[in-house]
Amino acid sequence: MRSFLKPAAGLVCLLALASAGCSSGGDESSDAGTPKAPDSTRAAPSEPAQDASSSTTFAPYVSASSASDLDAAGSPSTYNLAFVVAKGNSCTPVWDASTPIDNSAVTSRISALTKSGASVRVSFGGASGTELAEACDSASELAAAYGKALDAAGATQADFDVEGDALKDSDSVELRSKAIALLQKERSGLKVSFTLPVMPTGLDSDSKALLDSANNNGVQVSTVNIMTMNYGESYRDDMGDYAITSAEAAHDQLADIFGLSDADAWRGMALTSMLGDNDIKGETFTLDDAAQVRSFAEEKGIAWVSMWATFRDRQCDSGDSSSNDALTNCSGVEQEDGAFGKAFAG
Repeated sequence: MRSFLKPAAGLVCLLALASAGCSSGGDESSDAGTPKAPDSTRAAPSEPAQDASSSTTFAPYVSASSASDLDAAGSPSTYNLAFVVAKGNSCTPVWDASTPIDNSAVTSRISALTKSGASVRVSFGGASGTELAEACDSASELAAAYGKALDAAGATQADFDVEGDALKDSDSVELRSKAIALLQKERSGLKVSFTLPVMPTGLDSDSKALLDSANNNGVQVSTVNIMTMNYGESYRDDMGDYAITSAEAAHDQLADIFGLSDADAWRGMALTSMLGDNDIKGETFTLDDAAQVRSFAEEKGIAWVSMWATFRDRQCDSGDSSSNDALTNCSGVEQEDGAFGKAFAG
């Protein structure tokens, strides 16, 4: 996912392996199933899956430090706070590479976001900066760093957006899995999602290896969030169709990796789209595409849908060079303010 530091060279798709439905308290994910243990035995899920008819919720990505008057469009049940990374090459968690994790402005921001009853999910990683698993020396040190960020945000949900070089780094992938497993032993209610790149053909070998690592280390995965965006210059057709094709391919992979039923694999998935103009020239995700994705998610019982990002959910201002960057500040398509949020919310 694009960070707030610079545009991603290849913004990836978000897929979440969450279980069915949402609670009235705003924490919309419950465990879809317990990962396969190293000896292939299966433990009981920490929570029963809810009925497949439970509604798909809306959980957009937002800046952790900068408020937007479009944050509340669609009345999100959860906000994904982007992004916690390492401070330089140290095992110190910060927002967007520089803002202290306990910054008062961020704390106030989170308080405002949750005032309506919504919850927050801390997203670690993203496309820029150094992911904490690449900076910390041990699983215990990494788990402590993740825990500090969660405590500062008052969050019981953690999203790990792993892409680019970090996704290919097998050592940090394994360290992250061990750290998350430790963290979940300390925090029994912690919900974990992985946000991963996807193509219309599904998850690549690096993403599947990451999920296998999580399984082998006993991580309880609530959702796998696929980023349905930035496929490449050869993909210039309907972005809504591509999102659905990607979800269908990833669904079968998740069912196999986690040993899930057809319905539970859908309930363990989340979809994140990049509204309007994508980073790849020729890829434009329209309001009709958003409505199509929302309808598909409801039909399949997908846990939640998301978008990058609330502060882009408006039409670019013609002639205003300070605010018309469609890859940073606006969508690049004709729309009403907040229209994508409303479309994704259904």
